[in-house]
Amino acid sequence: MKSISRRHFVKGSALAAGALAWPARSWAQVLGANSDIRIAIVGFNGRGKDHIEGFRKASGARVVALCDVDQKVLEREAKKFRDRDEKIETYTDVRKLLDNKNIDAIAIATPNHWHSLIAIWACQAGKDVYVEKPVSHNVWEGGQLVRAARKYQRIVQTGTQCRSSEGLIEAINWLREGHLGKIKVSRGLCYKPRGSIGDVTGPQQPPASVDYDLWCGPAPKDPLMRERLHYDWHWVWSTGNGDLGNQGIHQMDIARWALGEKALSPRVFSVGGRLGYKDDGETPNTMFVCHDYPSAPLIFEVRGLKTPDYRGAKVGVVVDCEGGSIVIPSYQKAIAYDKQGAQIKVWDRGGNHHENFLRAVRSRNPKQLAAEILEGHLSSALCHTGNISYLLGRRSTPEALREKLQSNKAAAETFDRMSEHLAENQVDLSRSRATMGQVLEMNPEQEIFVGNDLANHFLTRRYREPFVVPDHV
Repeated sequence: MKSISRRHFVKGSALAAGALAWPARSWAQVLGANSDIRIAIVGFNGRGKDHIEGFRKASGARVVALCDVDQKVLEREAKKFRDRDEKIETYTDVRKLLDNKNIDAIAIATPNHWHSLIAIWACQAGKDVYVEKPVSHNVWEGGQLVRAARKYQRIVQTGTQCRSSEGLIEAINWLREGHLGKIKVSRGLCYKPRGSIGDVTGPQQPPASVDYDLWCGPAPKDPLMRERLHYDWHWVWSTGNGDLGNQGIHQMDIARWALGEKALSPRVFSVGGRLGYKDDGETPNTMFVCHDYPSAPLIFEVRGLKTPDYRGAKVGVVVDCEGGSIVIPSYQKAIAYDKQGAQIKVWDRGGNHHENFLRAVRSRNPKQLAAEILEGHLSSALCHTGNISYLLGRRSTPEALREKLQSNKAAAETFDRMSEHLAENQVDLSRSRATMGQVLEMNPEQEIFVGNDLANHFLTRRYREPFVVPDHV
């Protein structure tokens, strides 16, 4: 695996060199008939349905193609177009869709393990890309996607729509102007209860409507060892990244945005486990990750069991500063407090991430993107490195965990609150032990771990032919 250099990502790009846009192409190459940007939606059993409606309602865009490996899902959405007398092309294999020269851009909302590969293929095919979060299933392939966007001069937007929220943009800018002083800790929260996915006794049959070979794609084509193929792939390592990389990526991104950090953290560790029930899921449902940034620590908490909020936020961000704090409890709202806890300022305005993407496609200016692909790569990779720490860790007694965390005040406090939360859900950590993740040092410039070959092994994966993320994009 080649090391990944952030300097390589930005060198010569419009973002670093100060150019206003990618080199212009002829209007006919950029736009379809009647100056509409012709969009294809790939994967829509979940978030993709929002992309269909978002782009259908957007001015100057037209959804012209749909792609899903589940024929039942594909037919369901295609019928809605036919019922409205709207022409639509349908595909089950994204490679055939990408051969269509009458498609200008694609929106990707497949399972995580497909995100980077489809987006890279799309860049190579001359398409602009809106790719859902996380933009990658592992760190290396996210870096390859950044390289592809640069090489083929494509507009590539990350699906972290909070970046288009006018309220959050104003709040983060106000924070970074120093109105609350130096940041002490930026904390992301994913307090989102998730029940058991069941515990099957043997391989399950994938739905008859699904091309399972295409569904697996870059991942191993293993027997289906859970009750549901769809959605529960989030909780299996070969296809998902747990709630850290599912819901949590949004709040991870905001927490990093608040810090103003533009690289991976030089040190990371995690604590957690899949606790409270036994099922076919593999990823932790309770954990916290600590990224030791030079400016201030970024701590991220995942709670999948029943839990109250933390200072007014459940799925949000809390930034503590020397002179007060900012609480971000939603995708568009932020509240500033002084040191005494009195509210001093509120922002509450949304934005349109699809329209933001389309403006950049028309202008050929990646600087107009609210969530350009490098931002998406970095925030996604923070989730991945936290998970790698967990995967390399060992189960420990609560006493041993407290001893290891005692030198880190913020982490120790987070663990104490996590322990109380688990006790309230009848989880005894002396019996159901949590995992103390390995403390990992990283070279942020190269995006590789320092002196740890095993950890570096987890930065990428072995891909299944022919669904291989290319070494040279």
